[in-house]
Parts: sequence; structure tokens; C-alpha cells
Amino acid sequence: MPDHPIDEPRLHENSQTVSLSFEGRLIQSCMNLAKPDELVLDYTRAMMGALLFNPSPRRVLMIGLGGGSMLKYLHRHLPESDLTTVEISQPVIDFRQAFLIPPDDERHRIVCADGAQFVRQPPQRYDLILVDGFDGRGIPDALCSRGFYQHVRAALTADGLMVANVQAETSQARLIRQRIGKAFDQQCFAIESEEGGNDLVTAANDRTVFDATLADFEARWQALDAVHRETLGESAGAIAHALRRAGAAGPP
Repeated sequence: MPDHPIDEPRLHENSQTVSLSFEGRLIQSCMNLAKPDELVLDYTRAMMGALLFNPSPRRVLMIGLGGGSMLKYLHRHLPESDLTTVEISQPVIDFRQAFLIPPDDERHRIVCADGAQFVRQPPQRYDLILVDGFDGRGIPDALCSRGFYQHVRAALTADGLMVANVQAETSQARLIRQRIGKAFDQQCFAIESEEGGNDLVTAANDRTVFDATLADFEARWQALDAVHRETLGESAGAIAHALRRAGAAGPP
């Protein structure tokens, strides 16, 4: 069970979009009705930067469902990937039809569970773990402790990656970056989302993943599917800059 009551999610609809918030606060997820698989929010597009390091992860774990934006994007564009999404709030999951999230099938499932508890004893290891768990107060303590990030690292494959969405320019964000750095032996870097407001921290189980990507960045970029290059936009340049600045090994 969560360490505090979970805010009730709220659905907002108009002729163009469907969005999700908690207790009327900031929008957590948004869907364009004309393009339901499109990543509308800039931070979700930036999180797809993980595909520069591994364009076809076999197993992906997402902690936090929201409106299912990243789940739908990966489900459509990575047909060979096995996708597990862990969401603690059943009311959020109950909005899946409003957000046109496909039903569970043999390669994709939504699990109603505490993400922090899930990674303590994961059923398998993952090539990519996306952490995007927020409630009305921000990131729950259970999803940003040093112990949580240690469990996440242990749940990754040898060359696996974690990408975590962190609110930018807050004391909590700075503390979270420090915790990630310690849990991953400083094998991490951070970029800011295109429009600001979110830091996206990428951490590697093995630093050679960063070294290889930096050494061959342009070729990896050109090899990406066109839809991923369009999605990443300015984020790819920010990732390359962050890797060069950190020497592919420094702290975020």
C-alpha cells in the first residue's frame, strides 16, 4: 500500500484532447484525439532518447501509467518489445479506454501494484526501465529513495538503462539526481525537457553503453526510424551534449 492516500485522478476532455490531472493540478498526461499514439508532452518525447542507446529493447518496464502515452507509443512503434506497465492507482487504470490504451495481450500488460515493491522482486530483468510515477504532490518518496534506485539497477539487464522523469529546479530534484548517481556509480546524465520543467535522468548499468553511443552517435541517430527522429527533436542534441560534457561517465 502507498505511504499516503493517493489523490483521485481527474479526466479533462474537449474536442481536441483528453488529459489527466490529480485534484485539478498540473496536467500529468495528454492525448491528441486526432493522433492518439503521438507523444504530446515534451518530457515524454525526451524520455524516448533511450532508443539512441538501444533502439529495440526486448523487455521494457514502465513505472507509472498516467494516460498511457509512452506505453501506446512503444506498443505501436516497437512491435518486438515486451511491455509491462506498473500503476498503483486502479482509478488511473480505469481511464485506459478514455485514452485508447490497447487491451492487454501477449506482449503488453498493465499491473496494478506499487512500483517500488515490484522492482524489489521483479519477475525478470529489463533492458529499459522508464520511471514516471507522480501523484498530486509530486514524486512519492517510495519512488525516489536511494534504495528504490538500487532495486531498479538490480532489475536491469547487464547493459540496461533507466530513464527517470524528475521535476526540474527543485531541492528534491537535486537530491534525486544525487541518489541516482550513488546508486549507479555516477553512470548517469540529465537533460532538461524541450519546454523546461522536467529533468530526465538516464542511468546505465554499465558505462560502456554510454561510451559506445557517444563514439557512434551520428550513425545511431541516422539508423533510428524516422518516427523516432521526429519524436526526439532537440532532445537528441541535448543528449549528445550531456554525454560529451560528462565524458560519458560523470554525475548528472
